[in-house]
Amino acid sequence: MKVLTTGFDPFGGAAINPAYEAVKLLPDTIEGAEIHKLEIPTVFKKDGEVLAKAIEEQQPDIVICVGQAGGRSDISIEKVAINLMEARIPDNEKQQPLNQAIHDDGETAYFATIPVKAMVSKVKEAGVPSSVSYTAGTFVCNDIMYRLLYLADKENKAIKGGFIHVPYLPEQVVDLPVGTPSLPVETIAKGLAAAVAAAITTDEDHNVSMGTIM
Repeated sequence: MKVLTTGFDPFGGAAINPAYEAVKLLPDTIEGAEIHKLEIPTVFKKDGEVLAKAIEEQQPDIVICVGQAGGRSDISIEKVAINLMEARIPDNEKQQPLNQAIHDDGETAYFATIPVKAMVSKVKEAGVPSSVSYTAGTFVCNDIMYRLLYLADKENKAIKGGFIHVPYLPEQVVDLPVGTPSLPVETIAKGLAAAVAAAITTDEDHNVSMGTIM
């Protein structure tokens, strides 16, 4: 089995992104599965192109993308991605789409096909705070999750895919308001490893789009 894990590059003027920093710390094998790691650009559409190329080359069984959610205090396993690009700030190529569909022929939304609740439980068992999230936002994190699930729905339904949001690192909150949540990169990586383990070992099929059940 192969698992492709991705993390975004720094964005918004930051020098670091905890997503890829934590992904880099993942072991090369988890529960007997090969773990492949990829940095992707924080750029609308290009993120999906880089991911699609990696999927074509590596043929993974599971794809888990990871991104930063500054202000959150735990590892959030996302349940749903929506067909919308609405950028509060520009991406890394100065694009700032507003009220645009990601794919005109896509569903209104797609559910993650990884076992979200089992992953949250496994992360908590590892001693790392975690929860299910029902909003991946409308920036590039949601964009890559939607593009991943759209690709799986249209081309390879056997791929299990989803997205995980992680908090700031402590060094990112030094100049932010007192009390801004953060977690050490090692703790985030420990939680991600537990989540990946649950995705590998839990056979839970939620390969359904919001559009087909409404």
